[in-house]
Amino acid sequence: MRLGVLDVGSNTVHMLVVDAHPGARPLPAFSRRFDLSLAAHLDRSGNLSRVGEAQLTDVVEEALRIAEDKGVEDFIAFATSAVRDAGNSDEVLARIEGSTGARIRVLSGENEARLTFLAARRWYGWSSGRLLVVDIGGGSLEIATGPDEEAEGVMSLPLGAGRLTREWFAADRPTPDEVRALRKHVRAEIARAAGGLRRGGAADHAVGTSKTFRQLARIAGAAPSSEGFFAKRYLLHSDVKLWAKRLSELDSSERARIPGVSEGRAAQMPAGAIVADAVMDLMGITQLEICPWALREGVILKRLDTLADPATRP
Repeated sequence: MRLGVLDVGSNTVHMLVVDAHPGARPLPAFSRRFDLSLAAHLDRSGNLSRVGEAQLTDVVEEALRIAEDKGVEDFIAFATSAVRDAGNSDEVLARIEGSTGARIRVLSGENEARLTFLAARRWYGWSSGRLLVVDIGGGSLEIATGPDEEAEGVMSLPLGAGRLTREWFAADRPTPDEVRALRKHVRAEIARAAGGLRRGGAADHAVGTSKTFRQLARIAGAAPSSEGFFAKRYLLHSDVKLWAKRLSELDSSERARIPGVSEGRAAQMPAGAIVADAVMDLMGITQLEICPWALREGVILKRLDTLADPATRP
């Protein structure tokens, strides 16, 4: 079966086409990213603007054309933090469905964490023991942990790299006072919820997903993407702590010149590094491995599970 997955995120919208069937590894057949930055289209009242809605509608229409051209049999569309936070999301998505026919499902933060955890568990298998999975998105931070396929504990906080950059930094290069204030805020938010996640015991395997962790790992010397999907990539807390300080001392153009930092993500890398440093410190992670599967793959795997067992369909 050929599946089409449209991931409407805070920074980008990603269209992925995969060949998959129950019990097999999904094989990517086509991928396209749209730099939409939906979070920047939230107005002062917290609603998605008409411009943002129009741009998202255009992207959905283009994704549906791609799905038809690529022979997609089943199309899944979901949205995360930016749409979830919009006060008018129900109305916007209803209009988009009315004009395009595509239904976009809004995932809760906890559901994001659970689906990302499922993807990491399937990637690493049972031999990885108790997993701890951390995902830093544009709008939110998700953490999930547990010894099984379903996460035992999950946490979702509004600590995404893009959101924090917009809300806490007045200029491209933040002041030391701004960095200190954000660091204090992030650590207080994570510490408030971290105890519950650690009650089950220490993780046997800590995993990071998301572009923020991939870019931090590359900055710290991990293999570039050209070395392939299966190259092992790790990130040490000591490196994150170092780069959390260095990145805030540079402007976006200087950050973008660092191997591994994309121009589109350069502005939010200091905030992302501050969150990564706090999570690894407060959760007792000295090293994590970068997982190539994340939320999109979790959505695909969950859909395949329901196809294998129709009784489990929602």
